[in-house]
Amino acid sequence: MTIGTVYLIGAGPGDPGLITVRGMECLRKADVVVYDYLSNPALLREAPEAEHIYVGKRGSTHVLEQPDINDLLVAKAKEGKAIARLKGGDPFVFGRGGEEALHLKEHGIPFEVVPGVTAGVAAAAYAGIPVTHRGCTSSLGMLTGHEDPTKPESALDWARIAGSMGTLVFYMGVKNLPKVVDKLIEHGRPKDTPVALIQWGTMARQRTVVGTLGDIVEKTKGIEPPAITIVGEVVALREHLNWFETRPLFGKRVVVTRSREQASDLSAMLQGLGAEVMELPTIKLVPPDDFAPMDKAIEDIASFDWIIFASVNGVKSFFDRAMEIGKDIRDLAGPRICAIGPGTRAAAEAYHVRVDCQPPKYVAESVVDEFRKMEDMAGKSILIPRTDVGRRLLMEELEKMGAAITEVTAYRTLPETISPEALQDLLDNPPDFVTFTSSSTVRNFVECVGKKSLSQIAAGTRFISIGPITSKTAQELGICITAEAEESTIPALVAAVVRDASGKKP
Repeated sequence: MTIGTVYLIGAGPGDPGLITVRGMECLRKADVVVYDYLSNPALLREAPEAEHIYVGKRGSTHVLEQPDINDLLVAKAKEGKAIARLKGGDPFVFGRGGEEALHLKEHGIPFEVVPGVTAGVAAAAYAGIPVTHRGCTSSLGMLTGHEDPTKPESALDWARIAGSMGTLVFYMGVKNLPKVVDKLIEHGRPKDTPVALIQWGTMARQRTVVGTLGDIVEKTKGIEPPAITIVGEVVALREHLNWFETRPLFGKRVVVTRSREQASDLSAMLQGLGAEVMELPTIKLVPPDDFAPMDKAIEDIASFDWIIFASVNGVKSFFDRAMEIGKDIRDLAGPRICAIGPGTRAAAEAYHVRVDCQPPKYVAESVVDEFRKMEDMAGKSILIPRTDVGRRLLMEELEKMGAAITEVTAYRTLPETISPEALQDLLDNPPDFVTFTSSSTVRNFVECVGKKSLSQIAAGTRFISIGPITSKTAQELGICITAEAEESTIPALVAAVVRDASGKKP
């Protein structure tokens, strides 16, 4: 019988971008993902077909006790499966990875340890605190603030710790912070020694409280785990090096309603500005029910004078289908290309197609104006690969100008469902912003959420639209748009969120 391999992967401290390349490789090939409370659930998207098993521990609440987790790994490996064991931070730094590895060894299960970025270093860095710094400290101690409660006495040599180490990093020490502080002061650390407590380090919800050994306990009342405590003179450097928490969207929760396939670019831009992104797709893109009309248009491509692409999705769907039926760019020698918007133009050019016309505004009205100025459209044959929903103004106006329009469905836009858990999360933690990238995202958001829940969410949420058509749809459905992108592009939508967050006017 084939035995599977267990990969003990350090998932990093929270920011999913901090997982290592090797960790991502192992995750993507896993049949089973066993993950902790502190491993970011966003990483599960990298193994969508795998079985996902949550074994998180939070305080005294354990989904599975450690011996049961050990046995689970063995059982899944004996089924011949590749197992990604995602552990917050590094598996061998206060992560009990050693216990799991020993259990696997005892049962003859092959395993690999994939080191991760440990929270004690990463959380400090995201708070603007280098754990070592020339002229400040040349020693670093990583310690648990929560020792095994079954031990009769502390295994920590407090006199040595307090007197000989420069920077001290305490893991899992929120509850025992008063004891840690008392021990350090008792063994010689001055009360004015700088201290920082960092909650949810590297995440958009990160919170950093700075004080001294003399007042940090009082200052951090009410803060709950997970948190890291940094003790030492390096904490003072935060005043100059605080880069993460000064980002324009830091601490803001932003909902992205785009389809799952399209969400990544928008999410990445928002996250790069410090936002906590909640991807809540309200639409999904699927192939047309019948490819025959598009296939015929592709076969007859030489008969068209123009092809008008209104979206990136239209471009991708059209060219992917063309290649599936044996065509390529050599067959596009006849028609000229019009692309609505820079994103659509870039998508077409990625297929090595030259774009002959890009209207200055990214709406149908602007396309019509351009064609009116350009040439007599009477008798011209125009192909428009598009979604199955949307305005018909472009086709109607071009037909009025005498053009012969062939409209084919390149893809369909269908409603996506929101899970009860996601909806409850939305209600329990109302976002600061909800972004809409099309009229479809607005309509389906309202339908998925429901009017009652929508009014509850809207009380403290600002709604940002990609353009006037989307804004009009939102207003018709009772949503007050608080900001609109200056042009209908994703970068402009992000800029509108930033502008609104800062209180600036367009």
